[in-house]
Amino acid sequence: MMKLCVSLAVWVALALTPASAQTYPSKPVTMIVPFAAGGATDTLARFLAEKMRERLGQPIIIENVTGAGGSIGVGRVMRAPADGTVIQIGTSTTNMLLGGMYPLQFDLIDDLAPILMIASEPLMIVGKKALAAKDLKELVAWLKANPDKASIGIPAVGGTGHLAGLSFLKEIGAQAQFIPYRGNGPALQDLVAGQIDMQVEPASNFFAQVKAGAIKPYAITSKSRSSAAGDIPTTDEAGLPGFHASLWYGMWAPKVTPKDVIAKLNATMLDVLGDDAVKKRFAELGLDAPARAQQTPEALRAFQKSEADKWWPIIKAANIKPQ
Repeated sequence: MMKLCVSLAVWVALALTPASAQTYPSKPVTMIVPFAAGGATDTLARFLAEKMRERLGQPIIIENVTGAGGSIGVGRVMRAPADGTVIQIGTSTTNMLLGGMYPLQFDLIDDLAPILMIASEPLMIVGKKALAAKDLKELVAWLKANPDKASIGIPAVGGTGHLAGLSFLKEIGAQAQFIPYRGNGPALQDLVAGQIDMQVEPASNFFAQVKAGAIKPYAITSKSRSSAAGDIPTTDEAGLPGFHASLWYGMWAPKVTPKDVIAKLNATMLDVLGDDAVKKRFAELGLDAPARAQQTPEALRAFQKSEADKWWPIIKAANIKPQ
């Protein structure tokens, strides 16, 4: 009888244990996208969700939760069941920069469970076709010689491009005017039309216009050249060594999600990122997957913190407020 009671107790304990990696997932998984449908993050999420479905054997349902710069979507994940049925894909804006701009009721770094960093995309420094500067060194000289005369279009106040632009001007000791737009489309349209002088935004925004010769590319803000635009020099090569900035993507789950579930999601994504079709698509988009050592949950948390330490002081110094 004693043995029977012990065995029964063990069976009950196992039955009540949260879903382990062996049984997870036993039902559909919702992936929160903190942006509207149709944008770059949403498109990437849907592409990766299908690859995850093939490996996990359950549908990955995309849920777009917008508002307050993405913080509503992130908050939705923090309140979700911590059983792996809700995960989030986000960017350096939603899961790092927002902490420097919004009075959030949660900690972006410590109140989510990181799964892995997916990829990063360098920015590109571009100018209107009529600019006389032929290369980055000449552009820097022109900016320094004409304080406050240059205009830099930004699709979002406090976004990656805005902060990178501020950092760029600080680095070279120049001043310029930032012109806010309702999205990158209108800003790029004005750049092509010559209504603004410059932009510093994710490189993929400019590939088509650069190829068409409609705007001037000056540099890629990464340590190595873009796989999608290999003829454009890096900032290191172009005369501004050490100036690096990127838009990056990561994946998270609610804070107390079981470690074995996080491990399974991490392993699944590693397999997805190793898929030849995914590698090909990333190369077309100019996305760079991190080195294997940087694809752990711990590495993503450490990277988030280092990025916050770098960019939050810039936000505070510029007194950037959400709009």
